[in-house]
Order: sequence, then C-alpha cells, then structure tokens
Amino acid sequence: MKKYDVFVIGSGMAGMTVANKCASKGLKVGITDELPYGGTCALRGCDPKKVIIGATEVRDSAMRLKGKGIDTVPVVNWRDIMAFKQTFVDEMPPKIEKGNRHNDIDTYHSSAKFLSKNTLQLGTDTIEADKIVIATGAKPKVLDFEGGELALTSTDFLNLKKLPESVLFIGGGYIAFEFAHIAARSGANVTIVHRGERPLENFDPDIVSHLVAATEDLGVNLVLETEVTKIEKIEKGYLISGTTNGNLNQFEVEAVFNSAGRPPAIFDLELERANVAYSNKGISVNKYLQSTSNPKVYAAGDAAETGGLALTPVAVMEGHVVSSNILMGNSKEVDYPPMPTVVFTLPTMASVGMTETKAKNSGLEFRVNYDKVDDWFNARRLNVEEYAYKTIIDKNNGTVLGAHLIGPHCEETVNLFAMAIKTKMTVNDLRTMIFSYPTLSSDIPYML
Repeated sequence: MKKYDVFVIGSGMAGMTVANKCASKGLKVGITDELPYGGTCALRGCDPKKVIIGATEVRDSAMRLKGKGIDTVPVVNWRDIMAFKQTFVDEMPPKIEKGNRHNDIDTYHSSAKFLSKNTLQLGTDTIEADKIVIATGAKPKVLDFEGGELALTSTDFLNLKKLPESVLFIGGGYIAFEFAHIAARSGANVTIVHRGERPLENFDPDIVSHLVAATEDLGVNLVLETEVTKIEKIEKGYLISGTTNGNLNQFEVEAVFNSAGRPPAIFDLELERANVAYSNKGISVNKYLQSTSNPKVYAAGDAAETGGLALTPVAVMEGHVVSSNILMGNSKEVDYPPMPTVVFTLPTMASVGMTETKAKNSGLEFRVNYDKVDDWFNARRLNVEEYAYKTIIDKNNGTVLGAHLIGPHCEETVNLFAMAIKTKMTVNDLRTMIFSYPTLSSDIPYML
C-alpha cells in the first residue's frame, strides 16, 4: 500500500491546482486520471473549441463585410483547422506530467474506486491518503432511450476528421449552440432538437431571443418542445425520432450528437464505501469544500455540488480553496465573486450577475435597461444585426446588479461588467470613465 498526505482524483484545472499547491508546501502528493492529463477544458472543451471557432470567425466577418470592402468569403478547411487545434491538445498531457515530476507528484493513469474512508483502489495499486480530493469533472449525460448509445459526444465532435454533411444536436444548451454555429459555418446542414419551450434556459430570455434569431438566420433548424425518443442506424446515417406535442417528428442525418447536459463524473467511484454523500449534482460539500459526511474528502470543480458555475476559472478558484483548507486547516470559506459566463456562438452571448427574474425575487428596488442597438456605430462598422444589452441597476445605490449582452466581442465586455459588480462601481463611476474609442467597451456608459 502506498501512502500520501494528499491524493487527487482528476487532472483538470481543479485537480492540478490542488496537487501543485500542496506539493509546493512539502506534502507528499499523488494524482490519477484514466484519461490523458489536462481535463476537459484543455483537451476536450473550451480550448480546442475556441481554436476551431477562430476559423469560423474569419468566415463570419467576411460574410458580413462582403460588398463593404471584402470581395471573397473564405471557406473553412476542416482538416486544416482540426490539425491546428490538435497542436494545442497534444502538447498539454506531456507538459502537465513533466510538471508533476518536477514537483515530485506521483502520477497514475487509472480509474479510482474507494475501498474505505481514506483508501482507494487504482488498478493493482492500493492507495491510502490523509486527504482525498475528488476533482473528476463532468461527462456527457447518458441518453436512456432506445439507441441513445449511438449518439456521439462533444469530444467526438472536436475530433471529427471530416465534418458530416448533416448533423443533429440533442439538447438546447451552450454546447449544442456553439457546435451548431461551428458546423453551419463550416458547411454542414444543422438541426438542434430541444425538449423545452426555449433554449439556453439559464440565460436572460430577451437576450436569448436575439441568439435564436441569429442562429435561424445562419440556417440552423431549431426544433423546440420536442423530446427525442429513439435513434436508429440507417443506410446513410441515423433516423432520430421525437415527439412534438404528442406527434411523431423524425429527422435523417449523417451524425447525431449528445449535447443534453454533463452530470458530474462521480458515479463510478464507489462513494458509498467511503461514506461520501452526493446527489445528481455532485459531492455534497460544506463551505470549506469538504465532504459533509467524510472529513477526509474534499471536492472541487464540476464534481462538487457548490454555488459556483461549471466553469474553468471557478474550478481553479475552488482548487485554491481546497488547497488552503488542507494546508491550513478549514479556515478559508468559498466565496464566489460575480461569475461571467459566455456562449461562444457568433454573435457571442454573455451574462454576469443577476438576471431580471432573480432581481425580482431578491426584493431589491431596481431598474432595467434593455435595447437592441444594431444602429450603434460599433454594430454598423461590423455590419452586425444582433447587438443588444440588458443591464439591471440597483435604484438605491446606483450599482450594477447584472449585465446580459449579445454582440461582437461581448465575451470581453462582460468582464468589465463583472469587475464593476465585484467592486461595487456605481453607474456614475462607469459613465465618467474615459474608455478608449472606438472600442466595444466604450459602449458601456450608454448601456447604463
């Protein structure tokens, strides 16, 4: 049996943060991952996705400016962009493992299962640790209808050697929309099937309506209030069956992708043996990110049921909280600042702080500014049709409670709103700032 001060399950950003911080303070640390080291974001999510989007941004910009200075619209070369993407992915696992060796972190490549409150089975190795950190992230939801196993995953999409001529995404969340935009701009016929009345349910509905319009203008077939019930393999691809208001609705496509959600990847860990309480949303933790039922276990990132969003920067922050509490005793409570979240479609949609619904339920006195501003200079110079904002302002102290945006580069603008909310800058503070001009952020004072 091998013994450690700290053993980490999962090599994503939360797990890496804990392992390296604890090792840097002299603790004996081990880490394992059954997949290549780096986690979802670096290998199967945010980073490779953003590299691929880069090519579609060029095409989108050229399409909008055709006849306004651009004559030729480029075509996305799928093979080349995937090869470029792979250069980022391939360099990560060896880089991370080299860092582990440098920091004297023992590295394993196996799934882990609990044997008791502080012991794990890793293949043929038995591990005992004073503290065990669960940072296993999330994985695609199991589709429990007939043929559900035939659907490909987001990982498969990011590794397609050739883009199918027609694709269907099951689910109406950010993964479905981001990949639909990539596929449509790269030449595929795209369908999104969502069971709810509206997609992207966690975002402001008024802003989402602009993204829906832009998505349909792109040629994506958006099918709502439809529950997929069956996937069948047919000669030229797949037949997807669903019910729309009780009526059968069928789609024939070359490839179908499961983008119906990502539950925490914790259900194969034999948590009952360790008396680790959990729900469908993750490991149950207290304000120190320690298991509510087993003090030897901590959890961070998508594997933990916390007040944080399932975002990479949040996982990093939680990793630092866990590290501090392992090293110093439970002295650091998790405290979430405003968490901006982005849907990397084109146009981009971004959100931070309170939604209008949450503001209404808070009891605060507030006002709402909401407008479509495709006639503003920044929209006209880029020839964009969907540029809109909704800001929520506290009437009593003039601070920003929330900001919801759609339009060019709002993934950057939203960070300034996040800073304003965190520092409690007032509307007057923002209006009297001098922003560089003409930039997208120079529109902020007019959104207040």
